[in-house]
Amino acid sequence: MPESPPTVAPHTPNPWPKRIIAFIIIIILIIGAVFGGRFVFSMLQGSKQVTIIYWGLWENDAILKPLISAFEEAHPKIKVQYIKQSHKQYRERLQAAITRGEGPDVFRFHNTWVPMLVQELQPVPETVMTPTEFQRSFFPVAANDLIGGTTIYGIPLEIDGLGLYYNEDLFARAGITTPPTTWAEVLAMIPKIAKPDGVTFAVSAIALGTTNNVEHYSDILATMFMQNGANLTNPTGKEAEETLLFYRKFSNPNDPLYTWNETMDNSIYAFASGKVAMILAPSWRAFDIAEINPSLRFKIAPIPQLPGNTVNWASYWVEGVSSKSKYPAQAMEFLKFLTSREGATILYSEEAKTRKLFGEPYARMELAGSLTSDPYVGAFITQGRDARSFPLASRTFDNGLNDKLIKYLEDALNALKTGSSPTAELETMKLGFQQIFTTYGLTTNTSSAQQQP
Repeated sequence: MPESPPTVAPHTPNPWPKRIIAFIIIIILIIGAVFGGRFVFSMLQGSKQVTIIYWGLWENDAILKPLISAFEEAHPKIKVQYIKQSHKQYRERLQAAITRGEGPDVFRFHNTWVPMLVQELQPVPETVMTPTEFQRSFFPVAANDLIGGTTIYGIPLEIDGLGLYYNEDLFARAGITTPPTTWAEVLAMIPKIAKPDGVTFAVSAIALGTTNNVEHYSDILATMFMQNGANLTNPTGKEAEETLLFYRKFSNPNDPLYTWNETMDNSIYAFASGKVAMILAPSWRAFDIAEINPSLRFKIAPIPQLPGNTVNWASYWVEGVSSKSKYPAQAMEFLKFLTSREGATILYSEEAKTRKLFGEPYARMELAGSLTSDPYVGAFITQGRDARSFPLASRTFDNGLNDKLIKYLEDALNALKTGSSPTAELETMKLGFQQIFTTYGLTTNTSSAQQQP
C-alpha cells in the first residue's frame, strides 16, 4: 500500500468552446460588414415590436388599411404607419428626409427614378426575392428598369402606360365598328370623324400634334420614336426626324391629317366632353373622364402600331426600402407582403371598391391574366410584354430626370412651328439629353438609358 495517495494531474481546460464562440462572433461581424450593420441589428431585434413608416402617393388610408391589417395580423411584432404624401416636390422631399435620417422605411417611387435614388434605395435581399424570381413574376420592362446586374432596387405594384381611349358614339356615327390597331388605320379614320368648324373643329378625330393641350405628349412621342426605330439616347437621324414631323402633321393646318390645334381644350377634358374621338392616355385617366362625364360611353384599346415592330409604353410606380431604414429586415418583410400575390389581390380589390371602375393593373403576370378581358385595364395588361420605358414620362413631378428631358423635347417640337428644321432641333435635343444623362450617371451607348454600374 503506497504511503501517499497518487498525485492527481492538474486539469487543463478545453480551449475549443471559447474558440467556437470567437469564431461565431467573427462570422456575425463579417455578415454585418457585408450586409449592413443596421440589417443584422434589425434581425436581432425580432422580439421587439417596431413601427415602420410607409410613404405613398395616390391611395387614401382606407384603401391601404385592409392590406396593412392583414400584414400586421401575420406579423404581430411589426406595425405599419401609412402616410399619404403630396406629389408636389415629392422626390426632393423624399431624398432630403432620407439624408437627414428622418425618411420613411418603405416608399413609392417612379420606375425611371432609380438613377436619381440609387443611394437612397436598399437592395432587395434574396430572402425577399431573387432576380430570377423577379423576372419570372413581373413583365420584362420591370426587370429592365429595376434590376442592375444582380441587384433589385424595387418591386412594382402595377403596370401602366398608354392606351387608346375611343368614344363609342362618335365611332358609331362615323360607321366605325372597331378601334384602329395600326397608325395607317388611324389616318384613314380622320376624314370620317373630324368635323371642321372655321379655324378649329367641332369634333376632332384624335388629340395629337401639340404640347400645350395634349396630355402625356412626351409619353406619346417617346413611344412613336421607339416604334419607328429611333434611338432615344441619341435621337437624331432619319427615324427621329420622321417621328417628329409625323406628330406635327395632326396640328398642321396645311396638312391633310389636320385634326387638332392649340386653341382646343385640354385633351382629357375634350375627350370627356365628346369633342375628340380618340386620345392616348394611361389607365388612371379613366377616373378623370368618368368624373367629368359619367354618361360618356368609351372603351380603351391597345395603342396603334407600325407594321413589324410592336412597341408599347410603360410608366408605373414602384415600392422600395430606404437605405437608412432603422428596421430594414422588417421593412423588407412588409415589401415582400405588399408585392406578393396576396398583397396585390387585397390592394386591387380595395381600389376597385373605392374607385368603382378598377384598381391599378396588376404588375404580377400570373394575376394580370385575370384582367385581359376588362374593358378598361385589359389593354394595358395585353401590352405589358412589349412595353418599354424611358425617362420621358409625364406627370412624375420629379423636377429632375424626366422633367428636364421633356423640356428639350418640348422645345424641339415647338420650334418646328416657326420653320426650324427637325435636323437642327434634334441635334440640340441630343446634346441636351447627353448632358442630363451624364448628370445622373447614365450611359448612352445602348438603345435605352442604362445606369452606370
